[in-house]
Amino acid sequence: SITRLARGYNNLQPNRGRIMSGGVESKALMKPKRFFGAARNVEEGGSLTILATALIDTGSRMDEVIFEEFKGTGNMELHLDRALVEKRLYPAIQPLQTATRREDLLYHPDEWERVQVLRKTMAALPPIEAMETLISNLQATKTNAELLLAGLR
Repeated sequence: SITRLARGYNNLQPNRGRIMSGGVESKALMKPKRFFGAARNVEEGGSLTILATALIDTGSRMDEVIFEEFKGTGNMELHLDRALVEKRLYPAIQPLQTATRREDLLYHPDEWERVQVLRKTMAALPPIEAMETLISNLQATKTNAELLLAGLR
């Protein structure tokens, strides 16, 4: 996890720099940030896909600070939902918080409009009911386009 990587560098870093909230040495985050920056800086113009997890809701201020430092640096965020896991409802994701940066560019404008309608419909439902509804609608359709055209029922 990026949280544990940053904690490790924080433990190794001599306390010479600025101490941020939560006891994080500001220089301790330089190497983990450089690691993430490597994904965009590959010779010959390629790129790497780096998948990382971050610990949140741990009660640790340090974990919150680390998460906030890295939040928004990726192209995609996937939020998992413990309540869905406890109900054994998979995929156990929070679909309204899960997103790809600039995902509007991945869709035709008409599709994007329908995605927005789908999300608004889901936002009006309690989270577990929203996911149950989405899963049943996905199972009832063969393609994403068919789902978007039909909307949630």
